[in-house]
Amino acid sequence: MTIYHFVGIKGSGMSALAQVLHDMKFKVQGSDVDKRFFTQLALEQSGITILPFQKENIKPGMTIIAGNAFPDTHEEIQEAMKLGLPIVRYHRFLGDFMQNFTSVAITGAHGKTSTTGLLAHVIEGAKPTSFLIGDGTGKGREGSEYFVFEACEYRRHFLSYFPDYAIMTNIDFDHPDYFANIDDVFSAFQEMSIQVKKGIFAYGDDEQLQKIQAKVPVLFYGFGNENDYQAKNIVKSTNGTSFDVFIRNTFYDTFSIPSFGDHSVLNALAVIGLCHYEEINVEVVKDQLTTFQGVKRRFSEKRIGSQILIDDYAHHPTEIKATIDAAKQKYPDRNIVAVFQPHTFSRTQAFLEDFAKSLREADKAYLCEIFGSARENHGKLSIKDLQNRIEGSEIITEENTSVLNQNENSVIIFMGAGDIQKFQESYEKQLIK
Repeated sequence: MTIYHFVGIKGSGMSALAQVLHDMKFKVQGSDVDKRFFTQLALEQSGITILPFQKENIKPGMTIIAGNAFPDTHEEIQEAMKLGLPIVRYHRFLGDFMQNFTSVAITGAHGKTSTTGLLAHVIEGAKPTSFLIGDGTGKGREGSEYFVFEACEYRRHFLSYFPDYAIMTNIDFDHPDYFANIDDVFSAFQEMSIQVKKGIFAYGDDEQLQKIQAKVPVLFYGFGNENDYQAKNIVKSTNGTSFDVFIRNTFYDTFSIPSFGDHSVLNALAVIGLCHYEEINVEVVKDQLTTFQGVKRRFSEKRIGSQILIDDYAHHPTEIKATIDAAKQKYPDRNIVAVFQPHTFSRTQAFLEDFAKSLREADKAYLCEIFGSARENHGKLSIKDLQNRIEGSEIITEENTSVLNQNENSVIIFMGAGDIQKFQESYEKQLIK
């Protein structure tokens, strides 16, 4: 039996795929840099071997799954070429793998990870389901009927996939280091739409998604009356949200979710729509929605002293606003404090005004230095350019997080896609001293 060797196994998609294959009784190992990543714990708990990068890891008889971040010049990929081993890029492997199931791709600029986690949890209540989530979580079940996975539009990677269904949560201009403008983003989603085999569930209140053309039915969900699946009579509380669903203007049922913000209603509505289309029992759907625990780094809460600390992946102005709105719904009597680390110079430059506008929704904002990426580690602007646009904002470093102490009885949201967790860890350490 071949050994699947993952080059860059700590990547969020890669680690999730490694877990899926391991669960399905394939032999799996991988290599990566020494730095510890949040994806590592699940790999270690599964007993999957993680090696430091070196060409000696590559042996005859292996199949190499290469992470998208590593070029063909990488020493392990070079060694695999020398030995004539099969080398498959992550997204290509995933594209082939999903053909064994009824596959559902969840894509969109925002909300992919949460919606993927929610759909997997709900369908699992009715049918054996395997899933791959962008927070580094993957689960493979032998005998699975469904495969639910997150499909990223970055560099048009999702064009490797030909899923049965797609959920499209929204189209927004993100990844300015790759996409030229919103029209370029739309063209990628349009191309993806042609590859879907059975049906598309698209957020109908999004003017870009309204233009999508496909060879299969496109069903719209949202708040507006024109949607096939519509959420109405929304009741928000500090315990969660309930709402009625109408299908083509006919009442279907009432649903409750233990989560907050309009975006959470939309994620649930997409899941309800797909499950209705696949004729999954509505009582199962209702029950499963109420027991969803969320996904990693999406509104992950802990209480320390008088403060509530939230870790969230929000790294785009739309996501920041949604996260702050959710916190306001759950904690209406507390101040909301944002601690934000911008991710990549190109994104910070492209959305500077929008970042400032969304962060002004918080009662107080603290800013961390811009997190560069492997693709770009410097730029023309600095964090001061953002600070100058947000009145009363302060810049903090990993060493001086104690200033957050001043915000008693507050909700402090640590937001970003870089290493914002180290600021939260630093703050927690000095709180516990």
